[in-house]
Amino acid sequence: MLAARTLSMPIDCPAATVYAFVSKRENLAKWAAGLDPSLQVRVAPKNDLGVADHYVTVAPGSEIHVPIRVLANGSGSLVLFTLFRQPEMSDDKFAEDERMVAADLERLKRLLEA
Repeated sequence: MLAARTLSMPIDCPAATVYAFVSKRENLAKWAAGLDPSLQVRVAPKNDLGVADHYVTVAPGSEIHVPIRVLANGSGSLVLFTLFRQPEMSDDKFAEDERMVAADLERLKRLLEA
């Protein structure tokens, strides 16, 4: 099993609006600065469950699953982002990726609450 860390971000915006935004691949560049734009990304099919998982191809035949959930939280929402530590990843790299994801989630919050 891979070590994992789930980060959460409350966003004062309806869950349907947040889900619609994060589930569109073309919006990634607006909030996911930590993601290399040259990588191929596919997003889970549209659904009513708030599942906006991303699948990032890091090399031919090598895809990383990035679980993302958008949950209703009163009139707002809660975004959950799970980061898996890949087998070759050092402690420092995992911590760095965690900081990048936290910054990306802050950026997403600012965009959607503006």
